[in-house]
Amino acid sequence: MPPSSSAPAVSRARIWACTVGMSVLTVALASCSASTENTGQAPSAAPSTTISAATSTSTTPPAAAPVVLPISDPVDDPAAANATLGKLATLPIKGRAPKTGYSRDEFGQSWTDDVRVAGGHNGCDTRNDILHRDLAATTVKPGSNDCVVLSGSLADPYTGATISFARGVDTSSDVQIDHVVALSDAWQTGAQQLDAATRQDLANDPLNLQATDGPTNQQKSDGDAATWLPPNKAYRCTYVSRQVDVKAAYQLWVTQAEHDAITRVLNDCGATASVPAAVAPAPEPTTRPAPAPAPVPAPAPAPAPAPAPAPAPAPVAPTAPAATYYANCSAVRAAGAAPIYAGSPGYSSKLDRDGDGVACE
Repeated sequence: MPPSSSAPAVSRARIWACTVGMSVLTVALASCSASTENTGQAPSAAPSTTISAATSTSTTPPAAAPVVLPISDPVDDPAAANATLGKLATLPIKGRAPKTGYSRDEFGQSWTDDVRVAGGHNGCDTRNDILHRDLAATTVKPGSNDCVVLSGSLADPYTGATISFARGVDTSSDVQIDHVVALSDAWQTGAQQLDAATRQDLANDPLNLQATDGPTNQQKSDGDAATWLPPNKAYRCTYVSRQVDVKAAYQLWVTQAEHDAITRVLNDCGATASVPAAVAPAPEPTTRPAPAPAPVPAPAPAPAPAPAPAPAPAPVAPTAPAATYYANCSAVRAAGAAPIYAGSPGYSSKLDRDGDGVACE
């Protein structure tokens, strides 16, 4: 049976639809296939360049911007060490608060991108942000918008060693992200008084984060400068300086032991105790003024006159003692009276009441 006279018009319309609008590409191609089968015409090839361009535009996201995160400048000279020593002096010194109530959850979701610090809301989690910052020669996972680090090389500041990183179940922990001020230490030195959003910022702040050797990070645990310092002594000044920067930024305090340990490290780097600036002496005048006359000493005050001696009391004429009789001479002697013995003038047997030969008057 011959084809209908209207078939060519229908076929041309449907073939034209195949080349228009990639959003209806699938429907149009199906329609083209049905039309050519009915008319006996060869199918028209879809413009492959148009399909390729449309697919690429609609499925490939733009590459992420390079990760640039701040980190403290190295402290390797006396001026920088002195600056840190001055900032340390602004931190309160208090005892460690109880650890009661601490948990990692108090500092928000681990490695969240939802923070107000550098790197926040850039489409990449905090751990990968720090790996991008601290590792060299990194490779990234395809389709992760240049976020997920698959491999790289770390010049570890804590140990001085070079560590190869490869992402994997058994290898990712070779490189860990350390909180320079441990979150437990922060909790016990004021962070429990911060609001939840600020604590989450603290846990994800690049200033407080450092990629390092996994076992070394585990060894540090939640120690402060008084209980743990990096094995690489050349990095210790920078390390304690970062701790001071973090504690100052989040209004935390230091313990006395921590303060003293940081001071010793900074002194080893050349820091000195702050002293007032020397005041230059005033230049001497060209014309010397005449010397002032020596002051005349004031006369010594006259001594106060001695008080007149009190007149001696007038003598009182003695009176004859009244005769006193005692029961015995023991009482006489106790009273201090003089006894009169028998045979002595004035002895009277009448006065010798106890008959012992002594008259007691």
